[in-house]
Amino acid sequence: MKRSIILIIPLLFLLACTGREDNIDPKPVNPEPEKNYQNVILLIGDGMGLTQITGARTVNGGQLNMLKCKSIGIQSTHCADKYVTDSGASATAMSCGQKTNYYSLGVDPQGNPLETIVETLEKDGVATGLVTTSQIVHATPAAFYAHQTDRFQYEAIALELVKSGVDFFAGGGQKYFDQRSDGINLIDSLTARGYQVANAPDEVSEIKKTALFIASDKPVSIPEGRGPVLKQSTQKALENLKTSKKGFFLMVEGAQIDWAGEENDQEYLMAEMLDFDAAVGVALDFAETDGNTLVVITGDHETAGFALTNGNLANQTITGQFVTWLHTAAMVPVFAFGPGSDAFTGVYENTDLYFKFRNFYGL
Repeated sequence: MKRSIILIIPLLFLLACTGREDNIDPKPVNPEPEKNYQNVILLIGDGMGLTQITGARTVNGGQLNMLKCKSIGIQSTHCADKYVTDSGASATAMSCGQKTNYYSLGVDPQGNPLETIVETLEKDGVATGLVTTSQIVHATPAAFYAHQTDRFQYEAIALELVKSGVDFFAGGGQKYFDQRSDGINLIDSLTARGYQVANAPDEVSEIKKTALFIASDKPVSIPEGRGPVLKQSTQKALENLKTSKKGFFLMVEGAQIDWAGEENDQEYLMAEMLDFDAAVGVALDFAETDGNTLVVITGDHETAGFALTNGNLANQTITGQFVTWLHTAAMVPVFAFGPGSDAFTGVYENTDLYFKFRNFYGL
């Protein structure tokens, strides 16, 4: 009798459990993860290392917007075939998650196209934007939409931008769109694709796809009178992109920090650093108000081996020396603010930025 009871009780228990399961709605076997669309603003100071930041902080009375960030990391910048990178290979690492060769854009070391973070997000309906103080076809912005083994193929890169679907872009280089060797007028192509085409930030009047050309070729420097175009263009980009229901990705480049280093011009360098930091301030203010935006500030490499040999904190002056007019292999800092910023602490390769962005978007 005892043996019979022992056998029957487990059977009754299993029947009872089975009966309860019949009353529960079945769940999908492989449910799609719900994506939490948010915003990323990536600000790249081209050629910006720790010394450039220290100098700018000194001449600005000990204050910089980027230094408000509490999450700080360090990234290594070397490319696939050289110890010292160029901007194209470094930006490709950040936009595609893979090291590539010197002078390459959006391709692997064998020249095969890589999908950029911009292209991935666009397929998911996320709005995208690019803002720079260089030509919009120059290496850093181009690495987010173009696929070339030679970064200097500006006319081919312009064609790729028109086809890319980027929602807002601002920079110089209009001549590669309307003064081309093939006679094609890409401004007409942009208009046909629904873009408003402007030549100054205050001409951007509608919330729609925007092509903002701030110069025919290279924009002038801050010492030459460029004015706060980077800050204003960043503001216009955010006004446009924030209307996206699925979030946005915006890359903003302070390009002429690099050019000033290559010219070994300290005054030019500090002016461009402060101009870039003003755009950083716009991004941080937006993120603080929005609460749903991650801001990441970094350099793509250091330029010219800039060193501070003297200075005066009270007088806000510095004495600097340049060891080269070329790029250097020094690691560069990464500052982050907002949701997900903790992921950017530590020491890592520049390729890691791509994967951190993917994780942030839930891809």
